[in-house]
Amino acid sequence: MDVFVIPVGPDQYELYSEQPVAGTEPVDPQQTGFLASVRERFRRVIRAAEERDRTGGADQPAPKTFIGRFQDRVMAWVAERIDEQRLLWNLRGESAVTAAHPSDMSFEQVRPLILQSLQHDYARRRRWMIIDGLLCLVTTVGLGWLFILIPGVANLPAFYFGFRAVGHFLSMRGAANGLRHVVWSGRPCPPLGELRTLEGLSEESRNQRLHDIAARVRLEHLPKFFDRVNRYNSGP
Repeated sequence: MDVFVIPVGPDQYELYSEQPVAGTEPVDPQQTGFLASVRERFRRVIRAAEERDRTGGADQPAPKTFIGRFQDRVMAWVAERIDEQRLLWNLRGESAVTAAHPSDMSFEQVRPLILQSLQHDYARRRRWMIIDGLLCLVTTVGLGWLFILIPGVANLPAFYFGFRAVGHFLSMRGAANGLRHVVWSGRPCPPLGELRTLEGLSEESRNQRLHDIAARVRLEHLPKFFDRVNRYNSGP
C-alpha cells in the first residue's frame, strides 16, 4: 500500500491514499444480532457509495422526487466520509506501507510526522466512536418505535450516528495498526514538494498547477482533497 504525505501548509502535512476501500466483504451469515445488522448495512452503503463515486451517477437518472433527491444527498455525504477515512480503513489489514513524501525531506523526518498524525487520529476517532455509538443507541431505542409506525421511512438519526460510529471504529483500528504493526518505508516523490509553491498564485494558475501535479503522481482526486483540507484549515 502507498500513502502520500501531502504538504498542506507551513510545516503541516496530511496523509492521503486513493486505494479502494477494503473489507467490504459480506458479513458471516452465522453472525446475528444488532451489531451484525449494523455491519451488513454499513457494508452495503459503502459499496453503493463507492460505485456512485466511481461512475459519477452517470448510470442512473437524476432523481425527480424529494425522497430521491434526499437519498442522493445522503449518498454524496457518505462518499465524502469515505474519502476522509479511506486511508485509515485500509490500514487495518496492512503490514508494510510505503510513504511517498516530498523529495526535500528525508524519511527520518517524515516518519515522526506519520506516527504523530496516526496517534492524533486514534485518540479523536476513539472519542467520537463512543459519542456516536451512544447516540445511535439512544436514537434506536428512543425513536425506533416512531419509525416502525411509518412504514418505508428509515430511522435516519440512527443511521447517521450508526454509520459514524462504525466508521470511527474502523478508523481507530486502522490508526492503531499503523502505529503498532505496520512497517513503514519511504520513497521521495518530487512533485509533492511543488504543492508548497501554490500559495499566492491566482485561482486559475493554482488549479492548473494542482491538476498537473495530481496527474504526475497519478492521484485523480488529489485536487478535491487538497482544497477540502485547505478550506478546513482556513475556517474560523
